[in-house]
Amino acid sequence: MATEAEILKILAEERNMRKAAERLFLSQPALSQRLQTIEKDWGAQLFIRSQKGLTATPAGEQVIAYAKEMLAKKEEIFETIQSLTTKVNGTLKIACASIVGQNWLPKILKEFVSKYPEAKISLMTGWSSEIVKALYEGEAHVGIVRGQVDWKGEKIHLFRDTLYLVDKEVKTIEDVLKTDRPFIQYKSDSNYYQEIQQWWQQHFASNPRKQILVDQIEICKQMALNGIGYAILPSITLNDHDAIHKIPLSNDEKEFGLTRDTWLIGYESSFELRQVEAFVEVVQDHARCLFDYTK
Repeated sequence: MATEAEILKILAEERNMRKAAERLFLSQPALSQRLQTIEKDWGAQLFIRSQKGLTATPAGEQVIAYAKEMLAKKEEIFETIQSLTTKVNGTLKIACASIVGQNWLPKILKEFVSKYPEAKISLMTGWSSEIVKALYEGEAHVGIVRGQVDWKGEKIHLFRDTLYLVDKEVKTIEDVLKTDRPFIQYKSDSNYYQEIQQWWQQHFASNPRKQILVDQIEICKQMALNGIGYAILPSITLNDHDAIHKIPLSNDEKEFGLTRDTWLIGYESSFELRQVEAFVEVVQDHARCLFDYTK
């Protein structure tokens, strides 16, 4: 049966009796009765009901904040208790860069849930800057980030992949100067965008003649695969079945390929949790097998 804290938290999130009842596996009349009992115990109205839904009263805001704090503390204590045992269970909260979450993490999670079926997984994806923020705010135990990230806690290098210019027609870097085909770029964190801009300025005297900006890397890749234009993509997104030219980006100053690193980060206290230890072990096993996704 749902606790008082869980009921208040979900009501605050949904702001709708029907949706909240569905999440709590209660009927609306039963949920309404539980809410009346809770309000009676607190001696105050916690929500105002209207056609637009539920709105927390000032008293309700205070009680809801207390409920959320209690739930977070309960989860923290539960995880601490679980870390004292050798059995892997509890919730593993992962924040992962979208590109890794889409192309590499699924096979890791498949092995993890197979080995530790009693563990639960909570996964959020986003840009690397968003992953760091999630760790700071306690929304995740571990984060998987890309590029150079300023992190003072635990930091484990996972793998390095190469950046490639890919296109159906362009076969060499020099061909970029001759083509009228558009340069397809995808939105990413400022660190990655800066690296690409620096590379471009080192090799070309002017900006691309035509540019297309998309909001997802997979859309960028599919547009390049369909011959719309050329793009710069990391090898984590590419495979041998892609019928497209792949030209590795070189860094003239350092005389080696332009690459992108992937890191596992988190606080030391989180790495002591049994479910996190188990996840790190699985991740590192897979990372050891990696070199270049195009080979």
